[in-house]
Amino acid sequence: MIIYQESKLTFMSHVRESKIDYIIHDNFQKQLGRSTGKREIESWKNSMQYMRNVLDDPEIPNDARISIECQVPNTSKRIDFIITGQNDKKQDCAVIVELKQWESATITAMDGVVKTYVGGGIRDVSHPSYQAWSYAALLEGFNEEVYQQNITLKPCAFLHNCEIPGDLVSNFYLPHLEKAPLFIKNDVMKLADFIKSYVKFGDPTNIMYRIEHGKIRPSKTIAESITKMINGNEEFVMIDDQKVVFEFANYLVNSSTAEKKNVLIVRGGPGTGKSVVAIQLTAKLTADQKLVQYVSKNSAPRDVYASKLTGYRTKSWVNNLFKGSGSYINSTNGAFDALIVDEAHRLNEKSGMFSNLGENQIKEIIDAAKCSIFFVDEDQRVTMKDIGSKQEIEFWAKRAGAKVHYMELESQFRCNGSDGYLAWLDYLLFNRTTAHTNVSELNYNFEVVNNPNELYKRIIIYNEERNKARIVAGYCWPWNSKKDKKAMDIIIPENNFGMQWNLAQDGMLWIISPESVNQIGCIHTCQGLEVDYIGVIIGPDLVIREGKWICRPEHRASSDKSVHGLKSLLKRDPDKGKEMAELIIKNTYRTLMTRGMKGCLVYSSDKETREWLTNLIN
Repeated sequence: MIIYQESKLTFMSHVRESKIDYIIHDNFQKQLGRSTGKREIESWKNSMQYMRNVLDDPEIPNDARISIECQVPNTSKRIDFIITGQNDKKQDCAVIVELKQWESATITAMDGVVKTYVGGGIRDVSHPSYQAWSYAALLEGFNEEVYQQNITLKPCAFLHNCEIPGDLVSNFYLPHLEKAPLFIKNDVMKLADFIKSYVKFGDPTNIMYRIEHGKIRPSKTIAESITKMINGNEEFVMIDDQKVVFEFANYLVNSSTAEKKNVLIVRGGPGTGKSVVAIQLTAKLTADQKLVQYVSKNSAPRDVYASKLTGYRTKSWVNNLFKGSGSYINSTNGAFDALIVDEAHRLNEKSGMFSNLGENQIKEIIDAAKCSIFFVDEDQRVTMKDIGSKQEIEFWAKRAGAKVHYMELESQFRCNGSDGYLAWLDYLLFNRTTAHTNVSELNYNFEVVNNPNELYKRIIIYNEERNKARIVAGYCWPWNSKKDKKAMDIIIPENNFGMQWNLAQDGMLWIISPESVNQIGCIHTCQGLEVDYIGVIIGPDLVIREGKWICRPEHRASSDKSVHGLKSLLKRDPDKGKEMAELIIKNTYRTLMTRGMKGCLVYSSDKETREWLTNLIN
């Protein structure tokens, strides 16, 4: 989709006549069926004045073509400005310009990320050069017209309100600046020279029309690269029933069409290899040049797996394989060969920051894919909004006319392969019947620690071996260090203990970032991932009184959105509210206590609970 497309000559005229913003907005409404905010309309008006000044050069041909607001295929992102034409060898070329209204930005510790004022506050956002390059990389990697016809894409960024670039041109961002140079307010002539070096002649073949209608599928280069990344990576080796599920899912994808859809529901507990199969499927289907994406509601698994495939500085096309569950609101029917949904129990009904977009994420995923594969563990639903149940998936699959298939992953590879430990946890937290009532008889290291400082010390020692030991906690303490970097978050005064929640600079890579062993993670940064040893701090939201578990959601931090809406539910339906609170809190700690492959150390902030647990395991 392209909102505006005209020759350079017509574009110059539209700007000179002060009607470019009206034309773009009118086209926007016609094509998207909705309006946009005043701020975006103003940005079109301002930015296009600057771009007219840049293009007001006789050496940039009048029959070059200008495209504005071009949607990147299968994403919600739009490229601000593209000039297309031919270079001195008469080869097709497109110059991508990322336009920003910013006056300044500051450096962060995250690659390709800066801080600036947008959306009413200071936020972490992509560096403009990285953003421009990533759009070019996606088109080069997934648009068949671009990579088969060798259309040259040259990205850059233009901050026309910025007079001093400052941190934006720091050496820290040099790899991105080399791929996509950054121009500021006084660089009008430099930007014109950049464009002229690639657009010498006009655009007789309508390059952007061809790109817009090009088939979307991964190039052979990507297919070969993803295969090399997976091969030899021991973390993604499949065994036993994982291989059976993988082969059946692969067969389903290859036999599905937009008219003959298939839905596969794969059920499995912690450590049964759901994510291994999901990653292997994503890689295999991409290698077969199928259009496929790995989907999860929580960004932690996506970020971690993308980084494991490419290193910390992830390639844009790898990131494009990993998407959030709210990405398919506007997708066309059957646009993807397959969508592979990991942690499907975490899917929500609505999407967006304010949960006000779309109809239902399960419905949208099934609609967007010829074949959709859902990996589910209903015992890991940990928020009020989690709707990913077997019944909900079945409902929407049948509404879409899709055939539903079922498989199970039963072999346990986490927790030392101990199915008995999982059964014991269910006995401990939910009083479920099991033959495994004595955890000391199991092939798993479960301990109760009486001091949080001792817990930290033990995890540090375990972490020295492979950087695979972390501390997590129930979300019962506010995130003070988010505003004050020196402030402590998880504070236990009687033990003189204080630690911070996971570093903001690590983001969702907390579980693999080396320094993060000195911070504490929560359910949102560890679900779907694993370490060798996990240390769990049980907060005051779950305590033992007279030998019975008492769930106290009022002790959750106010910033914890997992229990938002519970108060109103308790007023409307006290029994259902109490049941939901117990489910969320117990599932949270069950999930936290199953992140360790070799062992789990537990500390409770409540003395009576700590003593009860100690007596139980002894």
